[in-house]
Amino acid sequence: MKLENENRLLQVHLKRLRLPTILAEYEKLAQEAAQENAHYLQYLLRLVELESAQRSANALQGRIKQAAFPVHKDLDTYDFSLVASLSKQKIVELTRCQWLDQHENVCLLGSQGVGKTHLAIALGLAACRAGRRVRFFTAAALVNRLEETQKQYQLDRFLSQLDRTDLLICDELGYLSFSRSGAELLFQVFADRYERASLLITSNLPFSEWDQIFQGERMTAALLDRLTHHCHIFEMNGESYRFRESVKKSKQAQK
Repeated sequence: MKLENENRLLQVHLKRLRLPTILAEYEKLAQEAAQENAHYLQYLLRLVELESAQRSANALQGRIKQAAFPVHKDLDTYDFSLVASLSKQKIVELTRCQWLDQHENVCLLGSQGVGKTHLAIALGLAACRAGRRVRFFTAAALVNRLEETQKQYQLDRFLSQLDRTDLLICDELGYLSFSRSGAELLFQVFADRYERASLLITSNLPFSEWDQIFQGERMTAALLDRLTHHCHIFEMNGESYRFRESVKKSKQAQK
């Protein structure tokens, strides 16, 4: 009876201390420890390790959810043969996230269908796994959000959220044009991160054509001066993966 009461009391304390993994596992591990004649410190260590591992896993899932990636893609599924000039070694090195510690940027520039978004997501996931806070937006979605929050008088709040992000990913810059106010807001976001936090930008346009996005040489030059000062730039031009797969399927169907 006494043991049963102590067991209930232990469960109450574990719930109050918010230790759900220990609560779920302590009885099973206690039986295993008794069978193995394990020291009580070994038993305690196993419980704490399980709780710690589960908290780490939960935190990772939370960061990935907060990042809002459209899909999950890793480097092991990227076809580096799409872009002959792309250095796999340099991309893999970026997954170690030292560039984030140094507040550097990454720009992936090139034609459609060569996997710029794939690499952006893979590097974003690597950052999440390294404990960094990440947000993923298409350029159009980010500008829409900026303009929306400005109309609702919540722009400062949204900018503060972005400011707390270690890595801001802006995908598909250059695919759609923006209003003058939208371009200015995007410029503000990019410029404010200079030497404070990292940007990862994918674009189908070379830097020489970014004045189409930011509607003027002066704003574009000011942005590029900041963006490229500490930046890993990858030019990715090659055959579209989607086009290549379509041709392959067409040939297989004709056999």
